[in-house]
Amino acid sequence: MRDVNADSTRTTQPGAVPGRLVLPAGVLAAVAGAFAYVGAVDPNEPGHYPPCPLLQHTGLYCPGCGGLRSAHAVVHGDFLAALQDNAVAVVGYVLFAVLWTVWVVRAVRGRPLRVDLGPAQLWAAGALVLDFTVVRNLPFGGWLHP
Repeated sequence: MRDVNADSTRTTQPGAVPGRLVLPAGVLAAVAGAFAYVGAVDPNEPGHYPPCPLLQHTGLYCPGCGGLRSAHAVVHGDFLAALQDNAVAVVGYVLFAVLWTVWVVRAVRGRPLRVDLGPAQLWAAGALVLDFTVVRNLPFGGWLHP
């Protein structure tokens, strides 16, 4: 006869939880390092980062234009400037933080992270990014320019 409690304790063995947190900790370290670099090297000063090829060749803002300036503003606590530089990027930062937190909680509990986005959600996200890109390039969308 099998011991039912032996199966349930496998996920809580000593060392199991730290092992499950290695990947989320590594991802957080990489993202924190990137934000630290962008916080230290100001993207508002020319010559530190390459220019956006779409903006350089067409004069149009892509959905990512202003993302580095937005990250720089977030690092320095200027959330209003971050939203003005690239509102979609700020939403992405918040979504990453939420998703990372859920990932850690599930890892501690021994459960895998599952993000099940259906086609409707993916199309909606794409449509929002496309709308943002179009509006920021129209004359009345100047408030969305980085």
